[in-house]
Amino acid sequence: MRIAQIAPLAERVPPKTYGGTERVVHALTEELVRRGHEVTLFASGDSKTSARLHSVYPRALREENVPDLYGANHWTLLSIGTAYAMQEEFDVIHDHLAPLSLPIANLATTPTVITMHGLFTPEGKKLFSAFRKPSVVTVSHAQRRAAPHANHACTVHNGLPMENYPFGAKGGEYLLFVGRISMEKGVHHAIRVAQKLDMPLIIAAKLDSMDKPYFDEYVRPHLSRRITWVGEVDERTRNALMARAHCFLHPVTWREPFGLTIIEAMACGCPVVAFNKGSIPELVVHGKTGFVVENIGEMVAAVEKAGELDRAACRAHVLAHFNAKRMADGYEALYTRMIAERAKRKSPAHPILVPIR
Repeated sequence: MRIAQIAPLAERVPPKTYGGTERVVHALTEELVRRGHEVTLFASGDSKTSARLHSVYPRALREENVPDLYGANHWTLLSIGTAYAMQEEFDVIHDHLAPLSLPIANLATTPTVITMHGLFTPEGKKLFSAFRKPSVVTVSHAQRRAAPHANHACTVHNGLPMENYPFGAKGGEYLLFVGRISMEKGVHHAIRVAQKLDMPLIIAAKLDSMDKPYFDEYVRPHLSRRITWVGEVDERTRNALMARAHCFLHPVTWREPFGLTIIEAMACGCPVVAFNKGSIPELVVHGKTGFVVENIGEMVAAVEKAGELDRAACRAHVLAHFNAKRMADGYEALYTRMIAERAKRKSPAHPILVPIR
């Protein structure tokens, strides 16, 4: 198949440090190319890919401090417009920029798949209700339940090349938080758990300017020799931290559509202790690969039991359920079905033969 993948421009594909969507797009693109498909990736010019790369800007936009980084900045709009202007070159378009790209995707004549990587906001739900032509894929069942009016095709869990992640057979003495410093990610809860247990906590996370007030009030006052913020780290450093951590804390305060760092931690053998929000119960097997808890008290108790879990079972679970091949299987099946449906609609009706008497 001739497939277009439209990625965000905020980060490189794959990202150098933070960037969940870009990491997923890279895994999917590489697996589709490996299967023999002709893939064109619309992404930043510094992206690393086996596909044909088409870019309107030479670097990740975050490196250039482009305003409205994740919104309707002119480079992102140009990339979207360019991809859809080339639609006749593709059998299917896979768009990862919804809901921003929905109005133009709705006008496409080429079969179009939209993967929703974020929350369905009230404003976004109106767009999905109004523009129902593209087939919408959710990344978790919990995310699907939040968007009953979308033109939902299926749910495909995110997957990564998990076999490449280092395995830590024995955890260390520290707790780990990875991702982004923000209220919805719940770093302040992770700090509170570490303080209650008197355990070291490493915070390996990026800090955006819009989240600096939160950082100054809820995080900075608690930093010490035992609660450390090491900033935004690259993939190798992050994976090493996961492989050696006692457990991974994921105390989110929002309905997480899919916690990518959760499956990455488990791939390294690190048990996950997370709040019961959004997709979390779909990813963590309670009592086997970690614990799904309701509050700080339960999180503290779960951390104390995390050392009893089999770290090899954590890795085996994600290798079986959240690998890049399984993700690509789901999308490949959808692409095939949509192309077949389009061909059926375009084929002329068979004439009715009436015998001559």
